[in-house]
Amino acid sequence: MQDLIQDVFVNIFSNDHLSVFHDSATLSPPNGPLAFTTDSYVIRPLFFPGGDIGSLAVHGTINDLAMSGAWPYYLSAGFILEEGLELTTLQRVAHSMAKAARTCGVQIVCGDTKVVDRGKGDQIFINTAGIGVIPTNINIRPDHIEPEDRIIISGDLGSHGIAVLSVREGLSFSGNISSDSAPLHEVIADLLNAGVSIHCLRDLTRGGLASALNELAQASKTQLTIEESKIPISDSVRGACEILGLDPLYVANEGRFVMFLPAKEVDRALTVLRKHHIAHGSVDIGEVQQLHSAQHNYPVILQTLIGTSRILDLLSGEQLPRIC
Repeated sequence: MQDLIQDVFVNIFSNDHLSVFHDSATLSPPNGPLAFTTDSYVIRPLFFPGGDIGSLAVHGTINDLAMSGAWPYYLSAGFILEEGLELTTLQRVAHSMAKAARTCGVQIVCGDTKVVDRGKGDQIFINTAGIGVIPTNINIRPDHIEPEDRIIISGDLGSHGIAVLSVREGLSFSGNISSDSAPLHEVIADLLNAGVSIHCLRDLTRGGLASALNELAQASKTQLTIEESKIPISDSVRGACEILGLDPLYVANEGRFVMFLPAKEVDRALTVLRKHHIAHGSVDIGEVQQLHSAQHNYPVILQTLIGTSRILDLLSGEQLPRIC
């Protein structure tokens, strides 16, 4: 175990905090409120078009911090490894994780490694925690959503889930679909630096856009109405979903978010967003409305392409398992 930790993780994740070899990292207190998050990654397969479990673990944790307006600084990494895992596979994941962390400007400052018996795991599970700092006077949260807010999504939907599914099931779709996995902290920081007043942010991971909107509608006690014609979905993803019987509004993303903000801020926000490659396809898709009666509690309404309305409800089960 000591050889494994030294030869793989310490060498690949090398930084001054790890080199102390203590039971915890000693960090200088930052200026500003802290954001703290944790997540676990059990994706299958480990490698997919556009990413892998290592880079995904870094991006996903950074994005959770960014949704509070926080700038990420430190990550932890816990690895649960199955007996028999090829060392080259572990090294490939660790190198990808280290590269993603360096690119994002964060440090992996502490971690843990456990090995379970063969057949008791699935190659690699990764748990991460992240610490970031929220700028002064920034308070982004679901209960700040207000009636008449506009709803912006940062790009086309569904590519991550379809990319993972295509590899897992040995399927091939036109358009070379790749995961949208990417860090979002720089996009959010630019919005805040531009003075855009953001009421709420949510990354569109498991359950996709539809699940995120339902969760936020319930948390804010509002009704959300979105227009299907404005929601960007690539022809490749749409075609794959039609073949597989999936709804792209429920398919997971790893580099997309939804934003709620006053109508007067929309143009300025879109100008900032579209300067970033990851958010170039940002679009205003709908609005927040007052929920007038609990007896007619339909939190998310989709205005369809044919001019009708339908309820966009939560899934009763998991549409695509283990995609993050």
